[in-house]
Amino acid sequence: MADGAVSFLLQKLQAFANGEWKLQENIRNGVHHLQIEMQSIEALMRDADAKKEYDHRIKVWIQEVRTQAHAIEDVLDLYRFQQYQESMWHHWKMRHPISNLIDDINTRLATIKKTKERYQPMASTSSSTAETNTYLNVRVAPLIIGARGDKIVGMEEQKRKLVSWATERNQKLKVMFVVGMAGLGKTTLAQCVFEIVRQHFDCHAWIIASKSRTKTETLRSLLEELGCSREGSNKVILSNRLQNFLQHKRYVIIVDDLWEKDVWESIKIALPDANNSRIIITTRRGDVADSCREDDSIDIHKLQPLSLECAEQLFSKKAFRKSSRCPSPLKEVSKSILQKCEGLPLGIIEMGRLLSSKSATPYEWKKIHDSLESELKSGGGLSNTMKVLSGSYKDLPYHLKYCFLYMSIFPENSPVKRRRLIRLWIAEGFVKKERGKTLEEIGEEYLNELIGRSLIKAHKIDFDERPLTVGVHALMHRIILRVSHEENFCTTVCAGGAEGNLAGKPRRLSVQTGNFDLSQGLDCVRTFFSLSSGKVNIGQSFRLLKVLDIQGTPLGNFPSAITDLVLLKYLSLRKTNIRSIPKSLGKLRQLETLDLKQTLVKKLPESVLKLAKLRHLLVYSYNMGSVVSFDSVQGFSVSTKIGAMKNLQKLSFVRAKRQHRMIQELENLTQLRKLGIVELEKEDGSSLCQSIGKMRDLLSLNVTSLNKSEPLELALMANNRPRFLQRLYLKVSLKTFPKWVSSLQDLVRIRLKWSSLSGDNPIEALQDLPNLMELQLLDAYTGTQLEFKAKKFQKLKILDLEQLKQLRFIAMEDDTLPSLQKLSIRQCNELEQVPVGIDNLRCLNVLLLCDMPERFVAQLKKKGGGLRHLVHRVSVIRSCQPSHLE
Repeated sequence: MADGAVSFLLQKLQAFANGEWKLQENIRNGVHHLQIEMQSIEALMRDADAKKEYDHRIKVWIQEVRTQAHAIEDVLDLYRFQQYQESMWHHWKMRHPISNLIDDINTRLATIKKTKERYQPMASTSSSTAETNTYLNVRVAPLIIGARGDKIVGMEEQKRKLVSWATERNQKLKVMFVVGMAGLGKTTLAQCVFEIVRQHFDCHAWIIASKSRTKTETLRSLLEELGCSREGSNKVILSNRLQNFLQHKRYVIIVDDLWEKDVWESIKIALPDANNSRIIITTRRGDVADSCREDDSIDIHKLQPLSLECAEQLFSKKAFRKSSRCPSPLKEVSKSILQKCEGLPLGIIEMGRLLSSKSATPYEWKKIHDSLESELKSGGGLSNTMKVLSGSYKDLPYHLKYCFLYMSIFPENSPVKRRRLIRLWIAEGFVKKERGKTLEEIGEEYLNELIGRSLIKAHKIDFDERPLTVGVHALMHRIILRVSHEENFCTTVCAGGAEGNLAGKPRRLSVQTGNFDLSQGLDCVRTFFSLSSGKVNIGQSFRLLKVLDIQGTPLGNFPSAITDLVLLKYLSLRKTNIRSIPKSLGKLRQLETLDLKQTLVKKLPESVLKLAKLRHLLVYSYNMGSVVSFDSVQGFSVSTKIGAMKNLQKLSFVRAKRQHRMIQELENLTQLRKLGIVELEKEDGSSLCQSIGKMRDLLSLNVTSLNKSEPLELALMANNRPRFLQRLYLKVSLKTFPKWVSSLQDLVRIRLKWSSLSGDNPIEALQDLPNLMELQLLDAYTGTQLEFKAKKFQKLKILDLEQLKQLRFIAMEDDTLPSLQKLSIRQCNELEQVPVGIDNLRCLNVLLLCDMPERFVAQLKKKGGGLRHLVHRVSVIRSCQPSHLE
């Protein structure tokens, strides 16, 4: 309950005090006093949170604290805004009002603190008891369902697997973590398995690993379940007693709803490791399960949402108790409601129960569909769902709560790109600095933790298991929308009007429908998103804006008002039709991200060099044709003095044509993690190698020459190679394969295009790279055969062979490519037969054949294909002409 706005503000106050060393003494003293007052108030809030004080008065008090926190943030931003203005006279003139504002806020904070002290104690212990009882009721409910012997819809196969695991003979103690988001049915599944298998064990126990219990209390609970004495409070004595009792017994223990690793560690240390014993642990914390997985005796079972068929079956069972069938008039609205549940059993059951009590008419059901947020609140028809799901949010550390709430800015069921989300967190100031790590790396850790906690889910996964896009469950989205509005975190404007108080000084504004006029008086807004295709009119009232994301809006010209937003840290005009950037962009000295992808901008003004804090400069567009073309990426021209932008982390795609000096200047960008450069000429090779050699932390390199016939010499990088490089894209003609590439131990992806190698075989050069997962060769080799030798390419998952015009034969020895999952062969017109040894690729599940000769594809036809038996294990075999495979 302790408010994130206060913790966030304290960070800003500290940064302000450390960074603004020229502050006048009265302002410095006022800011210092603000820090002291807010630290004291934060302590009071956390104390109330620990005591589970949910009294209505404290909610009002917290709202007032939040208001003052925002007022302080306004003053800090106003000071910086005035500081960055052109007129020095304006600076001096306005310092006195700022000092007065700080004094006023300090007076109000003192009153707020006294109010809290007068209210002590604000809530009785009954509130804490009520919270504990609510938690236990939520945990016990699935056990009652299992005890009734109800058929668990959609979990039969998972139940069968766990029963088989629990009853197989193995002398070692084995542990299974059942992991998934809240409400997915982990406890219900564990209960069903427990009821079936416990008769095969000498003793059994079921304990709930409540967050409110200490480790000692958990041990005592386990002893009591086993029928042992639970006397004593010494953890060592209790552990010894548990170990002695279980020493020669075969036991099965369920640990339900684990939240912390150390709770499991306190139990594990007392468990004898023998006698075919089993432990099943349910947890929504995938990160905790991963951290506990020390050896092969511990496994993880990730519970999946119900299939649509099972979801419909469960829903009908609860909503239509007599017939278990959905009437035709309700089918459309039922389908829409089920989509909101996204296969979550708890949501389906609770939704079905709620609707079973309503009139079975489309009108009544649509009212429920449209008012989910109100039904999820306390006292609503879906309040139990809210209690279960919100527990994961409440358990978050303070620095992650705002990161998670940020997902409320985006529309329901709209995946967000991983990199975009992390850059936004950084711009908002949510990511804390840590020595030895970039902000982007820390942001990645934050995201991984939220995924591990089953709060954010990965939508699209990259070849290296990192999420490309992420989102949240639809019901969880409704919950964080409600929290977001209560805390004035974000106001959304959608088809039904504003969700949140548009007149109540919104801090963040997300417009998801129609046009919007930003010229109205909304100087309180710090973040603005336009997530629709409507027009946006940007005026002067947004002077304190820090994040502006209006990608996809119908802009033809760069809005001039943007260059007056001197506090702006993040600017995205992606997918707009702007053609040029004004010189006045240089006024945005705080800018960290400039995203102009898929625009018509081809050149940036010299003034961009003034953006010394810029970390991400993305200016390029793709020619999205059906045929892969050499010039598919269009970059931008920039000043030859680009080396002045020393904070750049990502630069793509810069044009190198007739820019030899600019290429040399790149050596000053030593912080670069990703570089994309196009239109390189033959004589640029040595300078490029020298510059890249200075980029010690480079992770991704994308190089394109001026044209297909323009050779580029990259061998000079051998002595100063970017040794941590993970992704390499070379779209250049090569006389010889760069030998330094073969020593890149961290390389996970390489794409060679139009390299036309003749003497050097890229397969031989790359086969020993220990972490390579994806390899693409497009017109990269003129040889007639490729041989994949035994025990090579141990981690390769994706192999793409395209336009290898002379290729006639592919051989795959036994024990090669053991991890290969996807093989694509395109436009290799001389290839006479399917790769020899393809039947030994045990993990291959996708085979794509595009624009291949009919005689080649005919070998793999379902009916009559002479070599179809070689790929009988491959689940997906596709051709650009599907009829060729019939």
